[in-house]
Amino acid sequence: MILIGQYDSSFVRRVGIALKLYNLRFEHRTWSVFSDKEKIRPLNPLMRVPTLVLDDEDVLFDSHLIIAHLEGVVPPERSLWPATEPDRHRALKVAGLATGLADKGISLFYETVLHKEVSPVWVDRCRAQIAGALSMLEEDREGRRGEYWFGGRIGHADIAVACAIRHVTESLPDVVAMQDYPALRVQCERLEALPVFREISQAFVPPA
Repeated sequence: MILIGQYDSSFVRRVGIALKLYNLRFEHRTWSVFSDKEKIRPLNPLMRVPTLVLDDEDVLFDSHLIIAHLEGVVPPERSLWPATEPDRHRALKVAGLATGLADKGISLFYETVLHKEVSPVWVDRCRAQIAGALSMLEEDREGRRGEYWFGGRIGHADIAVACAIRHVTESLPDVVAMQDYPALRVQCERLEALPVFREISQAFVPPA
């Protein structure tokens, strides 16, 4: 398999970390959706990452769909989702909040950095959505005492949250103050210290 995209994208990074934890072999191509868009276009007309080229040369887009596919490839005991309800749908909710948070962070970054005229209404909306997601995630994590969000080992909820928060705090340092979210801060610091998170990592690089 070939994973396309840079690890400063939380979406690409969560797929890369999952591939490592699944023990699935893959090649990584650090193509940018800006400077390498013509390389990406033939594979993904949306020119978005992550893009995953499968061994049969079919191509998948969107981190949620890629992870759903990978979950079907690995044996059940290597799944990174809880096996039973209600933890399964609760983990999906946490991951959905995290990826939504990352998406709002991207929207806010593009609005404030790439647009000549900034919409105050859109900026306020994005900031409110980011703060709301962080508050809900903080409340959920604060109510859990385990090292990981669900159970005794790392899962997709943990990965999605850590990747999203790393991206938002690096790309929008004046928007998110992690001291306001102590449970999330501790969780993310613990995860970022893991070997797989150190390996699958890239400091945020603003688009040129």
